[in-house]
Amino acid sequence: MPSSEVPASDDPILLERLLLDLLDPELKGHALLELRKKREMFPDLAHLLWYSFGTIAALVQEIVRIYPALSPPTLTLAASTRVCNVLALFQCIASHPETRSPFIKAHIPLYLYPFLHTVDKAQPFEYLRLTTLGVIGALVKNEDTEATVYLLESETISLCLKIMEIGNEPSKTVSTFILLKLLLNDVGLHHCCNTHGPFYEIAFALQEMVSSRDARPSARLLKCIVRCYLRLFDHPRGRAVFKTRLPIVLQNGTFNDYLDDPSVQECLQQLLAKLEVGSPNQFVPFLRRNDNSIVP
Repeated sequence: MPSSEVPASDDPILLERLLLDLLDPELKGHALLELRKKREMFPDLAHLLWYSFGTIAALVQEIVRIYPALSPPTLTLAASTRVCNVLALFQCIASHPETRSPFIKAHIPLYLYPFLHTVDKAQPFEYLRLTTLGVIGALVKNEDTEATVYLLESETISLCLKIMEIGNEPSKTVSTFILLKLLLNDVGLHHCCNTHGPFYEIAFALQEMVSSRDARPSARLLKCIVRCYLRLFDHPRGRAVFKTRLPIVLQNGTFNDYLDDPSVQECLQQLLAKLEVGSPNQFVPFLRRNDNSIVP
């Protein structure tokens, strides 16, 4: 094709060509890279990805083909980058209000959970986990009830709590953001705080992140953590527990050097205002038993 006829980067002809290239094994890798780089240029990309013949099957094929590299951990950076290009396209679909529901109904997120089960801390795995969390985060970003219910019925919370404990800073932040968005939906709050919900597991994970001596949370992560506590105070069980068992580091000025960030300062002040005047300030930490259950 003469240079004068080369499609512009936002030309629908280029998008159509890239979607067709996804079906060609020889061209698929390049098409994935180009679609990821140009995804912001095409407002209809989510629709076209979801409804174009064979496209979702081609993307799921890329997800499944790296399963053998997860255990034992042999995932290369090149393979991780390629599948993360797919995940970026799934995030586009999950973000769009008109494709989010069919994406959920097709149970596409279930194909991604094996990535969140990995514990290897090499760069390819950290990159894979973080990008996978981005897809889950896109589902709950607007506190969509259908997405919330779907994720509550799967293993999302337990996986997020695990990453909040062992992940790097970016992965911890996105995992905590997902937990926060689930809690901000009333369905999610009641699920997490009911008798059989993961209430104490959540309390333990939040406590460990703010109390860790190895690494202090960033301002962004701290804000997510504090907002989780604020939301838990909206439930009678959370209010009853945290009015006397809020981590002492959130009360004693440990994070005063974060107060240059007005949003963090506001959240901390709101949290301290939730504590009852004159309530005992004796923090009893949540502990983990040998069987991984949490001591109330």
